[in-house]
Amino acid sequence: MKTQMLTALTVLAVAAVAAPAQAQQLNLMTGPQGGAWYPLGGAMQAMASDAGLASIQVLPGGGIANVQGVQNGDADLGFGNSISTVDAIEGREPFEAEADNVCNVATLYPQYFQMVATQASGIATVEDFAGKRLNTQPVGNTAEQVVRAVLQTAGLSYDDMSAVDFVSYSDGVSLVQDNNSDILALGTTIPSSAVMDLANSADLTVIPLDEAFVERMRAEINPGYTSLTIPAGTYPGQDEDVNAVGYATHIVARCDLEAEIVEGLLTQMWENRQDLAAIASVMADLSLEEMAQDIGVPMHEGATAFYEANGVAQ
Repeated sequence: MKTQMLTALTVLAVAAVAAPAQAQQLNLMTGPQGGAWYPLGGAMQAMASDAGLASIQVLPGGGIANVQGVQNGDADLGFGNSISTVDAIEGREPFEAEADNVCNVATLYPQYFQMVATQASGIATVEDFAGKRLNTQPVGNTAEQVVRAVLQTAGLSYDDMSAVDFVSYSDGVSLVQDNNSDILALGTTIPSSAVMDLANSADLTVIPLDEAFVERMRAEINPGYTSLTIPAGTYPGQDEDVNAVGYATHIVARCDLEAEIVEGLLTQMWENRQDLAAIASVMADLSLEEMAQDIGVPMHEGATAFYEANGVAQ
């Protein structure tokens, strides 16, 4: 009997050692389908799983909603935009209070705020938007915040539009294709797959925001805005460079998320960065120095450990 009991205990002990520890469950908030954030989140999910770091659930979201989700504990990680995350840290609208549990993990690439209209609409400038039909992403997405900032700078508001729809990228494309909207506004990488889809069915005008306009946005609304160039040839029929307003995409995490998880995830992202670049080509030349740049958001201790271990001073 003793021998049988010892044998059984030995089997249980071996099984306990052999069984893998259950991976921690984490929520990662990304963006609307049709943009770069959602598939990037899927790639990060696979990396974390393959490395045994965590089991990540990828959720749709938006730049503002994601920061709120991380702050509230509804998400552990999220994609963010520098302008809206800094607004959260400072407690500025649309946030109701200062965010104290949102930390930076990595800056990934610049985001281009893009506004396109069909050439048949005759729209060539923001001032032409009055009386037109506009669509952008739902409230909670940074692009919707930027639309309001652009209109405000031009002396306009949603009240000056004949219609405003708050939809996903793909639904916004369909609205323009079906002649139920005149202007598609979105914030993402270039070339945008949504804009390319629309360009397959209509000749487009990419609406410019000149340097002086962007400078007014910086002075009057948020100093985090920057001026970017959409190079000629980015979209079919775009023969000249177009000036646009932009900001930085980055990853945020709960400040109290385990440092080992953040450091391990960054290790996987860096070692497999070509997988990320295959989704967002703008990341092809991403450097550790760019990932570690100060954007006005406190750095997570796990991220600090990763960058310092890789020779990037904090």
